Amino acid sequence: MSAPLSDLAVPPSILDTDLYKLTMQQAVLRIFPDIQASYRFTNRSASVLFSRQCIERFRTAVSHFSTVSLSEAELQWLKKACPYLSQDYLSYLSSYRYKPEQVKVKYIPVTSDNLQGKVEIDIVGPWVETILWEVPLMACLSESYFQTVAVDWNYDHQDEIAYSKGKTLLEAGCHFSEFGTRRRRSFRAQDIVVQALVRASHDIGTGGLSGTSNVHLAQKYDLTPIGTIAHEWFMGVAALRGYEKANTVALKLWEEAYDGKEAPSLHSGDPFIFAPRVKTMYQSLGIPHDSKSLIFSDALNVEKCLEIKKQCDELGFSKVSFGIGTNLTNDFRTASTGEKSKALNIVIKLASVDKNPASN
Repeated sequence: MSAPLSDLAVPPSILDTDLYKLTMQQAVLRIFPDIQASYRFTNRSASVLFSRQCIERFRTAVSHFSTVSLSEAELQWLKKACPYLSQDYLSYLSSYRYKPEQVKVKYIPVTSDNLQGKVEIDIVGPWVETILWEVPLMACLSESYFQTVAVDWNYDHQDEIAYSKGKTLLEAGCHFSEFGTRRRRSFRAQDIVVQALVRASHDIGTGGLSGTSNVHLAQKYDLTPIGTIAHEWFMGVAALRGYEKANTVALKLWEEAYDGKEAPSLHSGDPFIFAPRVKTMYQSLGIPHDSKSLIFSDALNVEKCLEIKKQCDELGFSKVSFGIGTNLTNDFRTASTGEKSKALNIVIKLASVDKNPASN
């Protein structure tokens, strides 16, 4: 049964997004405040179609994004929880409003009755404004899809499943964060997961729940908001400043945006090739590797985390943590058969900056 219109997937807070979008928005505000940008949606599972009803519901939800804004209580919390966010940026965020006219949604029917089809989504506008659309827009589309198309599921046992995953990770001594905003089944699903992980963290004495990437849920459950410098920053800088030594230039500009202060960052790569390569690199430079931090976040589940931790323990890395996303917030089964109810495999990527293509 489809969800009522009153249950539109509109973010409950402007902080219902991943921290890295805020940290990058601050950097763009400081370094590239006048640059125009575009983003493009991709459905990586071409056989998965959207219903006309789903896309109309999605459009309606997007039109309500403009009602979301930073509250005074959220502002005061950000000042304490995220001291790397400047007063200038927080003032900007306080006045920020989503502009739905920046989002162009095109439904393309492919069935004879025109009720099933594909969707094209493009976002165009100043980079400093459009940068915030990616995460909540993907979450909105995912929730709309599971409200209208794939509806044979429910929330039964979601709390127990999330608690069990957290318990397994914690008992194995893993340090991890919840990273599941973008492709979550719904906001309610993510809320259930984070609440269960907090409970597991309180019950289990080993390992550690480092926090959540979702800033709103970090505030709600008194967790550390966990952020990254995402691939998007490097793509944008390369398109603007050239691809030669783009990584070095991007990191220097990042330091400039943060006045040389330590800013949130993430080092990631192929989960079983990356750590050995990092160890070899440090050894070649004569730098002890055992005190260096490694953070993994690419398509992780509990079993993969345990395997990676075992490898890193054997390599001598003592500071290893994991960002787990879709496997936590969109792990469901169909109610009628018990088969896996698959999450959408969707992305929204930076397409251009200042009319220069942003290569992935």
